[in-house]
Amino acid sequence: MIAKRTTPLLLYSLLAILALAVLYPLIFTVLSSFMTENEVSNFPPPLFPTHLYLDNFKEAIAGFPIIRFILNSFIVSTAVMISQVITSSLAAYAFSFMNFKGKGMLFALFLSTMMIPWEVTIIPNYLLIKSWGWMDSYQGLIVPFMAGAFGVFLLRQFFLQLPRELFDAGKIDGCGHLRNYFSIVLPLSRPALATLSVYVFLTHWNHYLWPLLITNRASMRTVQIGVAMLQHAEVMSWNLILAGVTLVLLPSFILLAFGVKQLVRGIAAGAVKG
Repeated sequence: MIAKRTTPLLLYSLLAILALAVLYPLIFTVLSSFMTENEVSNFPPPLFPTHLYLDNFKEAIAGFPIIRFILNSFIVSTAVMISQVITSSLAAYAFSFMNFKGKGMLFALFLSTMMIPWEVTIIPNYLLIKSWGWMDSYQGLIVPFMAGAFGVFLLRQFFLQLPRELFDAGKIDGCGHLRNYFSIVLPLSRPALATLSVYVFLTHWNHYLWPLLITNRASMRTVQIGVAMLQHAEVMSWNLILAGVTLVLLPSFILLAFGVKQLVRGIAAGAVKG
């Protein structure tokens, strides 16, 4: 009896220690953002601030257009998220419920694009965006990412689990593909759609290379480039840098707090069929 109780206790203790090890950089960043410059400069730096020093956030916002960076990233990430949910759900519906010649081969070809490294397509995309005059613009940041193979794969796997009886009943009532899509598939697929939304938003919130290539004006920069600008300031104050990083991480914290359950549930549900 004692051994049965001890084993789960040891397991949870080990998991708690590993979780703290993984979260330590994040905890250190947030706590250090409330420290003064002298506290951060100490070696080794203290883990907890002596008091909550909020001037770091005021100076970071006043010295750099962080709010503008956050707004740009929010606009781009939200637009990409909405467009990928729409295009992926439509394509997944076609691959799941419509019969047409070469569907299997086309789906395999579509999935094969996931194996192409993003770095391979940077130069063609850059030349195309430049030829269209979309440098330093929202459309240049959004359009290349409006569709993706991962979203189609995830939603298709989820759609295949929906009860066929519902579609048979809809066919008797005279439902076509559009009505099935809006009235049956979308309402029942909210977990998978929420999963895809959270994943796409966080992925594009953390994009660095593409915004760095096609944006030159500070007014069009995104948060990841803004953090790099903080690090390359003439006078590098780590308390200001960490305050800026904390502001940048705040939207991700909020989204994960509300969406992590749907994210895990949706990926687990879409991983198998039947």
